[in-house]
Amino acid sequence: MIPNGEILYSDLNVPAKPFFSARYRITGKPDYVVMEDNKYIPIELKSGFNNKPKQNHILQLATYCQLLEDCYGGFVPYGRLVYGNSDFVIPFDPGLRFELESVISKMKKSIKYGYVELNHNDINRCRNCSMRKYCLDKLA
Repeated sequence: MIPNGEILYSDLNVPAKPFFSARYRITGKPDYVVMEDNKYIPIELKSGFNNKPKQNHILQLATYCQLLEDCYGGFVPYGRLVYGNSDFVIPFDPGLRFELESVISKMKKSIKYGYVELNHNDINRCRNCSMRKYCLDKLA
């Protein structure tokens, strides 16, 4: 469900131009950007049903919050994760901002030094991982 507000951006019907942060050197395309109460709000739609948001989805949404702040200026207070059975408002608070900066920093170091640590035991996830070429611990 898309919340009330003016849809300013959508990447679902027609591919849209990605947002880019020169400060963090990151890019991304949220499913929607809605203007709610004069604030830019990223919305990410996820397939499946979840009773709580997944951490990787939260970090993806945090990336979109940061991109919107860097591209539009101003403060993005939260984003929304929408699953088939639920809609979560995820505050873009200092804790999530810090976690996002830490993850971005760790990813940049991994690429710079050519190594990432395996953080799961899912062979299908491993096969499709964008960081596979940097991983020395990849699953068969």
